[in-house]
Amino acid sequence: MRVITTIAELRTARAALQGTTGLVPTMGYLHEGHLSLVRRARAENDHVITTIFVNPTQFGPSEDLTRYPRDLPRDLALLEAEKVDLVFAPDVSEMYPPGFGTFIDVGPIAAPLEGAARPGHFCGVATVVCKLFAITSPHRAYFGQKDAQQTLVIRRMTLDLNLPVEIVVCPIVREPDGLAMSSRNVYLNPEERRAATVLFRALRAVQERFAAGERNGDALRAAMRAVIDAEPLARADYVSVADLDDLHELETVTGRALASLAVRIGTTRLIDNCVLEG
Repeated sequence: MRVITTIAELRTARAALQGTTGLVPTMGYLHEGHLSLVRRARAENDHVITTIFVNPTQFGPSEDLTRYPRDLPRDLALLEAEKVDLVFAPDVSEMYPPGFGTFIDVGPIAAPLEGAARPGHFCGVATVVCKLFAITSPHRAYFGQKDAQQTLVIRRMTLDLNLPVEIVVCPIVREPDGLAMSSRNVYLNPEERRAATVLFRALRAVQERFAAGERNGDALRAAMRAVIDAEPLARADYVSVADLDDLHELETVTGRALASLAVRIGTTRLIDNCVLEG
């Protein structure tokens, strides 16, 4: 496994790889969710490139960029065990040199939910992912369903810009009690960690209502909110039952829908989602 920090060196190493290449972009502090993406990429491609870059342009001024967890030696050990070919771990100055001024606006798909709660977030995401695609030239790129809106943003960008990359979305990996794996879970103290299961419990509640025949959007959203409101340490940023293609909120669910939520547990903001179908 080679660890590379410059774009020029990465491009040289990439050119030497024969066959198909899968890309797994990450911000590091890897967990089993990330590793599941690496394993999927390993199974479906001749080579795997993983990137580790805490991207400053997707963080707002009051967000957790400076305290975002980092442990590069641990991450590299995990990736070496998964037989990753190349790890690209650039500095901020390598990705955003002096004078950098080009950003990607993906349009309406980036506006609601996380886009409304975190202005500019998806502009930063789309820009860095586009740059990583250009630098690594992958055949396929792997992302987790936990960041559902992000996957829609990246699919839209890839389609609109005619990028020759297949976007592969992989299932959410959860802890035994249902909490979606996230690098930010490390912020939770033991009491908050217990309370954080409220996200999964809220999703389970909406799935039960949906399975029982409920199709009214307001009623489904209310089912999630009731579970969150019953947890003293939790505060909902949003609950949503939206169209799976364009994320507009649904009055009535007639096909598949995305149930999603963002919840603050203490000072930690967590997101989760599930697809309603059937």
